[in-house]
Amino acid sequence: MSEEILINITPMESRVAVVENGVLQEVHVERTQRRGIVGNIYKGRVVRVLPGMQAAFVDIGLERAAFIHAAEISNREGSAVESISALVHEGQALVVQVTKDPIGTKGARLTTHLSIPSRYLVYMPRTSHVGISLRIEDEVERERLKRVVADCVAAEGIEGQGGFILRTAAEGAGEDEILADIRYLRRLWDQIAAQIQTVGAPSVIYEDLSLAIRTLRDLVNPRIEKIRIDSRENFQKITSFVEELMPEISDRLEHYPGERPIFDLYGVEDEIQKALERKVLLKSGGYLIVDPTEAMTTIDVNTGAFVGHRNLEETIFKTNLEAATAIARQLRLRNLGGIIIIDFIDMEDEEHRRQVLRTLEKQLERDHAKTNIIGITELGLVQMTRKRTRESLVQILCEPCPCCQGRGMLKTAETTCYEIFREILREARAYQADSYLVLANQKVVDRLLDEESGNVADLEAFIGRTIKFQVEAMYSQEQYDVVLL
Repeated sequence: MSEEILINITPMESRVAVVENGVLQEVHVERTQRRGIVGNIYKGRVVRVLPGMQAAFVDIGLERAAFIHAAEISNREGSAVESISALVHEGQALVVQVTKDPIGTKGARLTTHLSIPSRYLVYMPRTSHVGISLRIEDEVERERLKRVVADCVAAEGIEGQGGFILRTAAEGAGEDEILADIRYLRRLWDQIAAQIQTVGAPSVIYEDLSLAIRTLRDLVNPRIEKIRIDSRENFQKITSFVEELMPEISDRLEHYPGERPIFDLYGVEDEIQKALERKVLLKSGGYLIVDPTEAMTTIDVNTGAFVGHRNLEETIFKTNLEAATAIARQLRLRNLGGIIIIDFIDMEDEEHRRQVLRTLEKQLERDHAKTNIIGITELGLVQMTRKRTRESLVQILCEPCPCCQGRGMLKTAETTCYEIFREILREARAYQADSYLVLANQKVVDRLLDEESGNVADLEAFIGRTIKFQVEAMYSQEQYDVVLL
């Protein structure tokens, strides 16, 4: 299976696409004006302590104060965590790291348990623990890696000066590579530690790498065949970074000099447009409906135009299997997080249910975000969670509609007409006027002059005054004004 990473960089934004066998699987967007702050380290100031929530608000220099829970400050776990009032007080300076970007109305989420990632390791300066990614399942390999890290730490003489977590990418890595990573992380931490001592609060101490370099650090695996970059200047920057930290992938880097935009060449732009729609068409003729809500994301599976060949159960099973693969891709592509509820078509056969669930699990194995499938409920719904750290694709690229405020519905022209009638009656009872002028949208005025003309005449006769209408091009279908003349 061939995988490629496409990197499109312009002064305004950077975009990264992960393509598997010609099909877009993931897309990451970072605007220069609104860079994500996950991984950044700040020196903040506690502005409010909330004992009732076991949390505090910290000013880190953003427009909204960030949120930190007592468990993210304390070194204890579970119910043994101290009260927030015992841990911090208002006005206190605190060195924190962002774990979650500000999303919607919520501020950023913070922790004091700092961690700095590199290619193979995550360095934790404030603990002495050595852990290993759960995705490395081979017990022999796990033991080897632990031994390698212990040897490297001893060789550098830094026992008791922080702990490490071995990332999934470390599988098969040699001692030299891990030692180089440890040295890089130590140099970086020495710089950060020096800044912590000197800067005032609130201020930024360490910013995570740019999107392009972060992608190489986090997403590159042995399956990636090519990494294409369309900016010569950034290609050189990335090349020098790779030669220093990841020399084994330098031969996969490639500058794309073509006239045609790199995302158009691979059909990525069209796929991004499709990822913003509710409906996802399946090859068989079935389709998915994806609805993100405040509490969770719901995904509904329908057979649509697919009628099958043999019998109903087989048709349903085939649709659900195809849907399971498509859903795993859509979760990555749209970067949906939080609680996800999937309504597969009801299956009678227990074996079919098990296979659909297994397909979904297998497809989600390639997902970089942590996923957890809880199982099928009594109603036949699949419950799952997916870790949310950054905003979804829709949240980055879209905003709520100014006409319907994100409801996805508009009042009909008929409803607005009847609201206008009620408003005129209200005005007629409260104020004396010679006539009324109604300002409204074209569709509403057309209806008032056509289908509702009889009702308008009855209303004029009832209140004993004339009513005039004027089209206001800037008004939405729900907006109107009644002016007293």
